[in-house]
Amino acid sequence: MALSHLHCIDPEANMARFYCIDVAATLFGDISVLRTWGRIGTHGRTSIETCATVEDAKKVALQTLRQKMRRGYLPAGQMLPPDLAV
Repeated sequence: MALSHLHCIDPEANMARFYCIDVAATLFGDISVLRTWGRIGTHGRTSIETCATVEDAKKVALQTLRQKMRRGYLPAGQMLPPDLAV
């Protein structure tokens, strides 16, 4: 389950990006923060950061979320016109 799915859309700049942040357990008992980003409609790229504890993973995920919100990303669905929002 995704912790957060964000969009940044600017038609004038031909920009339609997504950023997804997820926290998941690994097979070895660690916790990973998965980040997936790219242009909307593509698979994008993925980065995995492994943390020792759930608290550390949550801290990393929230820090990333705050950074992306400062850069103009909003939760998916909030940036679309009301007739197109899912």
